[in-house]
Amino acid sequence: MATEYGGSVEQVHQAFSDEQYWLARLADSGADGYSLDSMAVDAEGIDIQTTQRLRVDRLPGVVTQFHRGDLSVVREEAWTPIRDGQATATMKLSIIGAPATLNGTAVLAPAKSGGGSRLEFKATVQVDVPLVGGKIENFIGSQLVDLLIAEQRFTTVWITENT
Repeated sequence: MATEYGGSVEQVHQAFSDEQYWLARLADSGADGYSLDSMAVDAEGIDIQTTQRLRVDRLPGVVTQFHRGDLSVVREEAWTPIRDGQATATMKLSIIGAPATLNGTAVLAPAKSGGGSRLEFKATVQVDVPLVGGKIENFIGSQLVDLLIAEQRFTTVWITENT
């Protein structure tokens, strides 16, 4: 998956290092509850952990078949400093109490079409549930595309309003 930002690599990376950005992004996420569990910014990069909660009544049937109750998703991102004009990240999503994980890598680099930047994201989704695991993996994959688009829009607006 890939998306382009109006902001430069430096502007997007700077947003990712701003606690207010993360709090606003979580508030805009549509989750029923959320927390910025940890954030560390230093010479080694940016490490973020968030938790987002969705009420059971908002979950699709394919998810409620394997998970009872509200859903809590823990997201971990570790971004490198910008080197040679780009930054890379590892990402992990896990659902508390469910046999589902996502592991991915991202590259934030200058867009080839002029100004702005491009985020390329590769992920593996694994759901260890017999018979319906593949359906749930496909559902999560389709939701990731929507999430990536929403986060791109949010970040672009954030950069415009805060730089």
